[in-house]
Amino acid sequence: MTPLLILASASPRRTELLAQIGVPHRVRAADVDETQWPGEAPIDYVQRVTAAKAEAAWLNAEGLPVLAADTAVVLGTELFGKPRDQSHGLAMLRALSGRTHRVLTAIALRTRPGLEMALSETQVTFRTLEEAEQIRYWSTGEPLGKAGGYAVQGFAAAFITRIEGSYSGVMGLPLAETAQLLSTAGVPMWQTGADE
Repeated sequence: MTPLLILASASPRRTELLAQIGVPHRVRAADVDETQWPGEAPIDYVQRVTAAKAEAAWLNAEGLPVLAADTAVVLGTELFGKPRDQSHGLAMLRALSGRTHRVLTAIALRTRPGLEMALSETQVTFRTLEEAEQIRYWSTGEPLGKAGGYAVQGFAAAFITRIEGSYSGVMGLPLAETAQLLSTAGVPMWQTGADE
């Protein structure tokens, strides 16, 4: 099926979510600096990085709309990105244990007329985690490459006692907000055979 847009992300979860709402697309990951600026608020960070990804991918989009997203886990005012190594990943899990954190996912749609953005914010509560299960979870390999060091749709579902907001937003692409952006831009959904 002919792609309707470019997805500026190599995330398999974002590809699955776009396919879920029937949007044929081509993956073209955007390589941008994802370093948080000193003093930059988490919301400003995810929006800036998302906009940068959309603009970078737009340069080679050949006129197709570009959809980009970025997700950050925030505890208090601290932004948790992807774990660098086991020590970093386990420190994140210890910090999240027994507490509620925010998951921010910004999305951007770049088209010829310009850039439109939306933001999803979800509250996620973890039960108290035992040290041994944190280590077992890390050993599954699942935390690697995930904001906050966990995957809501994977083994970490066993840690979560409450979600207030967008489940798909925690996965990395809030579908209600994405659908609204696509609809406003005239990008059709619910196409059959959508995952390319």
